[in-house]
Amino acid sequence: MNNFEDKTPQEMRQLFRTEEVISPTSGLCDNYLQANLVILPEKLTFDFYNFCQINPKPCPLLEMTNIGSFEPKKMAKGADLRTDLPRYRIFRKGKLVEEVTNIKQYWQDDFVAFLIGCSFSFEAAMIENKLPVRHIEEGKNVPMYITDIPCQTAGYFSGNLVVSMRPLTTIQTIKAIEITSKFTKAHGSPIHFGDPQKIGIPDINNPDFGDAISIKNDEIPVFWACGVTPQLAIKNSKVELAITHAPGYMFITDIKAN
Repeated sequence: MNNFEDKTPQEMRQLFRTEEVISPTSGLCDNYLQANLVILPEKLTFDFYNFCQINPKPCPLLEMTNIGSFEPKKMAKGADLRTDLPRYRIFRKGKLVEEVTNIKQYWQDDFVAFLIGCSFSFEAAMIENKLPVRHIEEGKNVPMYITDIPCQTAGYFSGNLVVSMRPLTTIQTIKAIEITSKFTKAHGSPIHFGDPQKIGIPDINNPDFGDAISIKNDEIPVFWACGVTPQLAIKNSKVELAITHAPGYMFITDIKAN
């Protein structure tokens, strides 16, 4: 567990802004929506907006900012998307070139920011219902995997689905489906549980993003669609410049998760 249980979203964003805290955001600000971030030049926003619309499971769109604006007026009025996440990724021509703790020097007047729902938003509800969230228990980042499930293509943007994983017993899985299906702004119910190879994951102990976590003998891996999916689409698009959150290092909004 972390030492920030009583912090508000505004207080946590201030800690990220001043770089006093640079850590994954799972377990922070219970019951508030957390969000994935994608920032693109305005000329690409029509295609990316369509990508979100036709792939709503991995990309539940929470907000799209005005051109040139770094304030998410709907999700967190007064916040600054250039500084208020703990870690960002910089992509040039589809290649990840750098991870940074603020993006002021990269900001362009033609940028549009997209906030996309995150499964961290339903973890408090799982814990309240006595379901384990292993990466929080072990103080790790959630494990995320690239699947062989293709997303629908929209213009420049195409790629396979990314999933996050939380191990549960079979009975717990049924309960988790019931709970998370209500969180439509945070990917909703799982897309798969059981054998990871059936969705193209060769080694459950070797995630593509995040950290490996323990899976007990009576547990099965349960997979939710993940908002890191657009980062694969950005790589495939080879766009000149794009900025995202670093996987697991989310934007915490002022909006309640349910």
